[in-house]
Amino acid sequence: MTKIKPQPGILDISPYVGGSSKVDGVENVVKLSSNENPFGPSEAAKEAFRKAGFDLHRYPSTGHEKLREAIGEVHGLDADRVICGVGSDEILSLLCQAYAGPGDEVIHTEHGFAIYKISAQANGATPVEVPERERVTDVDAILAACTKNTKLVFIANPNNPTGTMIGEAELARLADRLPKHVLLVVDGAYAEYVEHYDGGAALVDMRDNVVMTRTFSKLYGLGGLRVGWGYGPAHVIDVLNRIRGPFNLSTAALVTAEAAVRDTEWAAKCRADNTRLRAWLAEALAEKGVPSDTSTANFILARFASREEAEACDDYLKSEGLIVRRVAGYNLPHCLRITVGDEPSCRRVAHAIGQFKEGAR
Repeated sequence: MTKIKPQPGILDISPYVGGSSKVDGVENVVKLSSNENPFGPSEAAKEAFRKAGFDLHRYPSTGHEKLREAIGEVHGLDADRVICGVGSDEILSLLCQAYAGPGDEVIHTEHGFAIYKISAQANGATPVEVPERERVTDVDAILAACTKNTKLVFIANPNNPTGTMIGEAELARLADRLPKHVLLVVDGAYAEYVEHYDGGAALVDMRDNVVMTRTFSKLYGLGGLRVGWGYGPAHVIDVLNRIRGPFNLSTAALVTAEAAVRDTEWAAKCRADNTRLRAWLAEALAEKGVPSDTSTANFILARFASREEAEACDDYLKSEGLIVRRVAGYNLPHCLRITVGDEPSCRRVAHAIGQFKEGAR
């Protein structure tokens, strides 16, 4: 029997695998594998979600006006150039759908987020992986990789899973030196964890070739609702809105995200707690012989001597009810990505890694 073939590139995709949330035979596990906010959403966001239950029979807004206005007010952006999506993943996919296809190239870095490659392949484009410099985005390597076929450049700043980032001057240099036909996409999923960083918004306002994406899944604690947004030149946002599903976000997602972004006090508290606990965890692991780069996100990329040691440590942590993330799929087989949890979780994982290093295998 003849099978109906999908579009070119689809069968080349390795499906995305999320962080584990359970360990067979172990109860009361601590999940530190998906970079979730351990403190959850604000009370204002939870109340908005509860109230949304009374309107489940109504279709949501197609234009997302109230959420876009809230984002614009809080971040000082033009709300007319904001687009909302099902997580920032949808915005990234829409960009590939709109601007990349067969014969086109999409650049991403060697340790960049898996969705960049998946979205390129899903639209028949060719993903082009460029090297990083000691787990940091290399602007010169990206510029050298650009060709007449390049349509999009994806970088995460801060990057996932490395936690590193480049400064605003380097971002501007990249935007300025890209060929005129190339769109730079700055994925700011973790931008809220960096004090006084706009995630690339100023670049968007000053240039015609930059788009910024953000999410409510991390700092705002709304991973379960899937809400993200993008900010870009008017001509790009117009194109994306033409292919975006009209009811892509539910009413519950829209009103909860609006309440979350307006609760700046809760966001500031979560950012401060993460900064404090991240520094503690990095230092605690370093003292046990497990180094990491300076992280600017809500996780630590712990480096081990070999893939074998990293996997053995992961197995030991699982036996102790601690779930972290292997990142061999990101060309980092000797590393484990560890979410910064609450204080008891951080102390527990640091203690367990210490026990592992001391020979409790």
